[in-house]
Amino acid sequence: MTNPTIGSNEPRYAVVWPLGRKSVGATAAASRLPDLNDKTVCEIWDGIFRGEVIYPAVREFIKKRFPRVKFVDSTVFGDFYGGRDREVLAALPDKLKEYRVDAAIVGIGA
Repeated sequence: MTNPTIGSNEPRYAVVWPLGRKSVGATAAASRLPDLNDKTVCEIWDGIFRGEVIYPAVREFIKKRFPRVKFVDSTVFGDFYGGRDREVLAALPDKLKEYRVDAAIVGIGA
Protein backbone atom coordinates (compact mmCIF):
# COMPACT_ATOMS: atom_id res chain seq x y z
CA MET A 1 0.00 0.00 0.00
CA THR A 2 1.25 3.47 -0.77
CA ASN A 3 0.78 6.35 1.64
CA PRO A 4 1.36 9.79 0.10
CA THR A 5 2.54 11.18 3.44
CA ILE A 6 5.44 8.73 3.63
CA GLY A 7 8.53 9.58 1.63
CA SER A 8 9.92 7.18 -0.93
CA ASN A 9 12.85 6.30 1.37
CA GLU A 10 10.57 5.06 4.13
CA PRO A 11 9.93 1.30 4.43
CA ARG A 12 6.51 0.02 3.46
CA TYR A 13 4.82 -2.82 5.27
CA ALA A 14 1.97 -5.08 4.27
CA VAL A 15 -0.09 -6.91 6.84
CA VAL A 16 -1.01 -10.50 6.06
CA TRP A 17 -3.51 -12.58 8.02
CA PRO A 18 -1.77 -15.82 9.11
CA LEU A 19 -4.77 -18.05 8.50
CA GLY A 20 -5.96 -19.11 5.09
CA ARG A 21 -9.48 -18.67 3.82
CA LYS A 22 -11.91 -21.44 4.60
CA SER A 23 -12.32 -23.66 1.58
CA VAL A 24 -14.84 -26.12 3.00
CA GLY A 25 -17.96 -25.27 4.94
CA ALA A 26 -18.68 -26.75 8.34
CA THR A 27 -20.68 -29.95 8.47
CA ALA A 28 -22.46 -31.59 11.34
CA ALA A 29 -20.57 -34.39 13.05
CA ALA A 30 -22.06 -37.86 13.15
CA SER A 31 -23.88 -38.66 16.35
CA ARG A 32 -21.91 -40.61 18.95
CA LEU A 33 -22.71 -44.17 19.85
CA PRO A 34 -24.40 -44.11 23.27
CA ASP A 35 -22.80 -47.40 24.31
CA LEU A 36 -19.69 -49.17 23.03
CA ASN A 37 -20.49 -52.54 24.61
CA ASP A 38 -20.73 -55.19 21.88
CA LYS A 39 -19.40 -52.69 19.34
CA THR A 40 -16.21 -52.90 17.29
CA VAL A 41 -13.84 -49.94 17.35
CA CYS A 42 -10.98 -49.73 14.90
CA GLU A 43 -7.73 -47.87 15.30
CA ILE A 44 -6.46 -46.00 12.27
CA TRP A 45 -2.97 -44.57 12.52
CA ASP A 46 -0.61 -42.72 10.21
CA GLY A 47 2.42 -44.19 11.96
CA ILE A 48 3.86 -40.88 13.15
CA PHE A 49 1.50 -39.80 15.92
CA ARG A 50 2.42 -41.67 19.12
CA GLY A 51 -0.02 -44.51 18.57
CA GLU A 52 2.15 -47.13 20.25
CA VAL A 53 1.65 -45.17 23.49
CA ILE A 54 -1.76 -43.59 22.97
CA TYR A 55 -3.80 -46.53 21.62
CA PRO A 56 -3.11 -48.90 24.53
CA ALA A 57 -4.01 -46.12 26.99
CA VAL A 58 -7.22 -45.29 25.10
CA ARG A 59 -8.14 -48.99 24.87
CA GLU A 60 -7.68 -49.42 28.62
CA PHE A 61 -9.75 -46.32 29.36
CA ILE A 62 -12.60 -47.38 27.07
CA LYS A 63 -12.58 -51.01 28.31
CA LYS A 64 -13.10 -49.82 31.90
CA ARG A 65 -16.31 -48.09 30.86
CA PHE A 66 -17.43 -50.57 28.19
CA PRO A 67 -15.99 -54.01 29.06
CA ARG A 68 -17.53 -55.80 26.05
CA VAL A 69 -16.07 -53.48 23.41
CA LYS A 70 -13.87 -55.08 20.73
CA PHE A 71 -10.89 -53.36 19.08
CA VAL A 72 -9.32 -53.86 15.67
CA ASP A 73 -5.66 -52.88 15.79
CA SER A 74 -4.27 -50.32 13.36
CA THR A 75 -1.96 -52.92 11.79
CA VAL A 76 -5.02 -54.45 10.09
CA PHE A 77 -5.65 -51.24 8.14
CA GLY A 78 -2.07 -50.27 7.34
CA ASP A 79 -0.02 -47.14 7.60
CA PHE A 80 -1.34 -44.42 5.33
CA TYR A 81 1.51 -41.94 5.80
CA GLY A 82 3.49 -40.86 2.75
CA GLY A 83 3.31 -42.68 -0.57
CA ARG A 84 1.39 -45.65 0.85
CA ASP A 85 -1.67 -43.54 1.58
CA ARG A 86 -3.57 -44.04 -1.67
CA GLU A 87 -3.53 -47.83 -1.58
CA VAL A 88 -4.31 -48.05 2.12
CA LEU A 89 -7.08 -45.46 1.97
CA ALA A 90 -8.60 -47.09 -1.12
CA ALA A 91 -8.83 -50.40 0.79
CA LEU A 92 -10.21 -48.81 3.96
CA PRO A 93 -13.98 -48.94 3.19
CA ASP A 94 -13.82 -52.67 2.40
CA LYS A 95 -11.80 -53.42 5.53
CA LEU A 96 -14.21 -51.42 7.69
CA LYS A 97 -17.04 -53.56 6.31
CA GLU A 98 -15.06 -56.77 6.64
CA TYR A 99 -14.39 -56.16 10.34
CA ARG A 100 -17.90 -54.76 10.92
CA VAL A 101 -16.52 -51.58 12.44
CA ASP A 102 -18.97 -49.42 14.38
CA ALA A 103 -16.59 -46.60 15.35
CA ALA A 104 -13.03 -45.48 14.69
CA ILE A 105 -10.25 -43.80 16.62
CA VAL A 106 -8.10 -41.97 14.10
CA GLY A 107 -4.61 -40.88 15.11
CA ILE A 108 -3.00 -38.40 12.77
CA GLY A 109 -0.29 -36.00 13.79
CA ALA A 110 3.26 -34.90 13.50
